[in-house]
Amino acid sequence: MAHVHEVPADLTRNQGLVLGALNRSSGPLSAYDILDRLREDGLRAPLQVYRALDKLVERGLAHRLESLNAFVACADEHCHRKGLIAFAICEGCGKVDEFADAVIEERLGNWAGAKGFKVERTTMEIRGKCAECLKLAA
Repeated sequence: MAHVHEVPADLTRNQGLVLGALNRSSGPLSAYDILDRLREDGLRAPLQVYRALDKLVERGLAHRLESLNAFVACADEHCHRKGLIAFAICEGCGKVDEFADAVIEERLGNWAGAKGFKVERTTMEIRGKCAECLKLAA
């Protein structure tokens, strides 16, 4: 899943380092995984990583996978939006695929509108086995 997108010029040094670590990773990283990878770059405190992650998530450049308490770089460099973002997480190899689904987003929006619920953020996580892991199991 390693994504190499252009890093926005207005990121702080720490945000750029954290985004770089996420972009280079083949799977989700916890804040402590990121800290371990960036110690030699001068990041020593978990708070430095968490602050950078908060800003990256706020800008849509990274996403938090709630069930894993881990982070991934945004797979779609044009995403940077507040709509529905869905992730398929493979229980076998840990691979994460990101996708957006307009139909699900519309249905959730309709439900929220009918209930008077204001949606702030929608993240959907689907767990299962990817095609590669299914092939290995067969």
